[in-house]
Amino acid sequence: MTRQERFRGVLSYFEKQMPVAETELRYTNPLELLVAVILSAQCTDKRVNQVTPALFKQFPTAEFLALALPQDVFTYIKSISYPNQKAKALVGMAKMLVHNFNNIIPADVDELQKMPGVGRKTANVIASVVYNKPALAVDTHVFRVSARIGLTLKAKTVLETEKQLMKYIPTNKVAIAHHWLILHGRYTCKAQTPLCENCGITKWCAYFSKKKKG
Repeated sequence: MTRQERFRGVLSYFEKQMPVAETELRYTNPLELLVAVILSAQCTDKRVNQVTPALFKQFPTAEFLALALPQDVFTYIKSISYPNQKAKALVGMAKMLVHNFNNIIPADVDELQKMPGVGRKTANVIASVVYNKPALAVDTHVFRVSARIGLTLKAKTVLETEKQLMKYIPTNKVAIAHHWLILHGRYTCKAQTPLCENCGITKWCAYFSKKKKG
């Protein structure tokens, strides 16, 4: 099986089974999404969704967040991972957004990454979800699932994974493919015990093929 055939089969399956796929983070505007994605680093979406309602209510705009002290933000996010660093990052991001970007979240991935707390993954999520750009964010699920299925070959970094996936995924499917891979990794192709018996893409999966032979 060629990589093109594997990609075609996997994407075709997801397109039929998950015609609608989107982030499980809860938000109502681009700023809330940016805050939520920053908080979601090495933390579950479920946990983030538990703390953001009160956080968004207290700091409804970038101006409010920019005027806050990190310790004020910390009290709202202390139950998630790395709350001290993330509190400082959120305040720093808001200040830069207000003072450097005229309170307009940039659409450019490189510009986005200038803000504290915004790495390439977060920047790609914003570019994709907010601005509908063909940007593919690689988190731990996407990295693991892509390698396990055989969509990526010997990719040692998230950037290598991103480049390989972008080479084979049609531009108009990049944004939703990010969510397909995340959701598949979260609920079926789990890290420790992939649920192969419940998986619909085993015929294209390199891991399952080796498992069956072994």
